[in-house]
Amino acid sequence: MKWSWRIGTIAGIPLYIHATFVLVLVWVLMRHLLQGAGLRVAIEGVVFILAIFGCVVLHEFGHALTAKRYGVRTRDITLLPIGGVARLERMPDDPKQELLVALAGPAVNVVIAGVLYVILAATGTFDPIEALGVTGGSMLHKLMLVNIALVVFNLIPAFPMDGGRVLRALLAMRLDYARATQVAAVLGQGIAFLFGLLGLFTNPFLMFIALFVWIGASQEAGMVQMRAALGGIPVRQAMLTDFKTVSADDPLGHAVELILSGSQQDFPVLEAERVIGVLTRGDLLVMLAQRGRDVPVRDAMKCGFQTAEPWEMLDDVFVRVQTSECRTLPVLAHGKLVGLMTMENLGEFLMIQAALGKAQKAAGVPTARPAHDWPPQGIPMPR
Repeated sequence: MKWSWRIGTIAGIPLYIHATFVLVLVWVLMRHLLQGAGLRVAIEGVVFILAIFGCVVLHEFGHALTAKRYGVRTRDITLLPIGGVARLERMPDDPKQELLVALAGPAVNVVIAGVLYVILAATGTFDPIEALGVTGGSMLHKLMLVNIALVVFNLIPAFPMDGGRVLRALLAMRLDYARATQVAAVLGQGIAFLFGLLGLFTNPFLMFIALFVWIGASQEAGMVQMRAALGGIPVRQAMLTDFKTVSADDPLGHAVELILSGSQQDFPVLEAERVIGVLTRGDLLVMLAQRGRDVPVRDAMKCGFQTAEPWEMLDDVFVRVQTSECRTLPVLAHGKLVGLMTMENLGEFLMIQAALGKAQKAAGVPTARPAHDWPPQGIPMPR
């Protein structure tokens, strides 16, 4: 994510903090000082915010470590002013596993709140609720209440909160996955509408939450619908076969000429007919600005890229394209480059399929997936 700084790695998962998170800390510090609190109290307020986000980190690692148990990797975790985001490569295919992954985060907050309650009960340091405030009250007591609030908020049955995924997983045990997602998304948008309506008359912050929920529900429904539309279709049906490549020793100026002469944005980098990297337009522009046209391609290419095979299914590769830092995947058949897969040609393929489906429906022809000429010409079948 842009404007994020890596602050460490825990259990093999990179942990990032977004630049806007620093603004939250500054705002809390200044608010305490402007309310007349001393510097010590202001610093305690900042420590309290850091403690909250520590709980958020543990919440996200609850998701990540549970997903890891089912073979799902977490790319990274990013702390934002509104919470944390754990980027899983995918959700488990089994609804029961998705249910456990979704519940793991709130379960961590339940445990934290329970531990804090035991400590407060053992020490007799509970404060009256009215004594708790921005600058007053026991920090442990406030932290316990925050964790309870995190559980309640995250279990709202609407995407992108955990409750939306819990609802989808429960529905998917009885319905088709795409249908379950659609039902959960519609319910989430209904909740977003209610939040927005309440925000008009009470707290404007609810309107921000409503927008967040509405967008999250729409994105989740759209992504699952796209995966469903791509299911059962091999990569070779949609991959780009007319493309240009560059050599690792070519100057960047050569790649500039290729971009200007066509519509291709990213280029596989070959060395002795073997793909060793991908030169993206973004990396090309950065290196051009820093060092000019004569720099060799190898200095600007991405070495950490993912690949696909022509006999894989598009729904699996779609997830890979979405989560990869490099949005162009070389398609390799037994190590030989035979095509490229990008989000753009996936979108174009879907539009063409939709247009053909409408034409078939208008002509009274039953719609069906295109027949696959198998094995594909010029591409050996996997052994």
